[in-house]
Amino acid sequence: MSNKYRQRPVLAAAFALMSGLSPAHAEGQNWVGSWMASPQPIWGSDFPFPTKIPASIEGQTFRQVAKISLGGARVRLVLSNTYGDQPMRIGGASVGLAGENGAASAIHKLTFGGEDGITIPPGAPAVSDPLDLTVADQARLAVSIYLPDETPLTTFHWDGRRTAWFGDGDLTRAEGFTATATTDARVILSDVLVDTPNEGAVVVIGDSITDGNGATVDADARWPDFLAARLAPHRIAVLNAGISGGRLLRDKMGVNVAARFQRDVLSQPNVKAAILLIGINDISWPGTDFAPDQPRPTAEQMIAGYRQVIERARANNVRLIGATLPPFEGALTGTPLGNYYHPDKDALRQEVNRWIRESGAFDAIVDFDAVLRDPDHPARISPSFDSGDHLHPGDEGNRAMAEAVDLDALLGR
Repeated sequence: MSNKYRQRPVLAAAFALMSGLSPAHAEGQNWVGSWMASPQPIWGSDFPFPTKIPASIEGQTFRQVAKISLGGARVRLVLSNTYGDQPMRIGGASVGLAGENGAASAIHKLTFGGEDGITIPPGAPAVSDPLDLTVADQARLAVSIYLPDETPLTTFHWDGRRTAWFGDGDLTRAEGFTATATTDARVILSDVLVDTPNEGAVVVIGDSITDGNGATVDADARWPDFLAARLAPHRIAVLNAGISGGRLLRDKMGVNVAARFQRDVLSQPNVKAAILLIGINDISWPGTDFAPDQPRPTAEQMIAGYRQVIERARANNVRLIGATLPPFEGALTGTPLGNYYHPDKDALRQEVNRWIRESGAFDAIVDFDAVLRDPDHPARISPSFDSGDHLHPGDEGNRAMAEAVDLDALLGR
């Protein structure tokens, strides 16, 4: 069985364990996911985008910053070998408060079953022991992971929108960080959990618009970041399960949403609701260099895919909010994906959006198409919200998206 399918039940079991016992509300514990980066498999050199990480590292530390949504009195981390085909040895790991340019303070060693390191089996996650560390809402944590052996980097998150650093040797306890290379991808770290009084978590699952492509790097300006700031006073965590290039029905820059919905949404402890914004790549990739020979899906095929996600959410008592697909006329012109937009593709988007608005299939909807479109040219994103590529919102567009979410509708209040 491939790792793509094997890892989902493994991770579900891991989340049950990380709660202490199942359910998540074990005695004296109230774990909730406060940050995530959905794991992706590495791709080959035949794909147009570089991975932005080395094929392997040895004797190096990788330090990255995670801005959590809710704080708490204890912290634990989840490391991922989801798409590995061999065991991965973690020589050491730590968490502290992030400073500037890779610096960290208040650094604490992480342990796994009382040991400083752990070997993660292929396809599996590893959950750290609880760490007594009080962190504030919206805190920026510096997470350092040391890989002593030659380790293929097969599990990553491509569009991290945050600078991270590679350095030689075990730098997990170093306050300063002497970097040998940088990236804005994520490696190995998939989740940060906190033990805190809370009402639960909301997962936002989607593609590059949710992942933050177009948002300013190192500014925490993705729309789920703005939503997290709105929900923190209500003791609701927000988890960003966006994957750039993600699709509803097919794999490539990550497995399709139907395949990863269990891992990224339903397995999260204390999840109450999810927002689904997915489908524009299903519509627009066929015929481009990304999927030159793939047929474009029909509206009926996409609706069937949405309905399956809806039914799985409903069966797990998770509210599911459907989001309309934003306008994209002129998207990616002057790039190798200059044929991403076509009027026929936009007609399909409009048909899908009508169903999202009118079917009543979702528990509620958020109309991002209406929020982002140019009133004078509705097929285009408003210039004030455009990142410049006519597909992805910029920082102000992301802020407008987050403000458009009706919190009462989201939480069923």
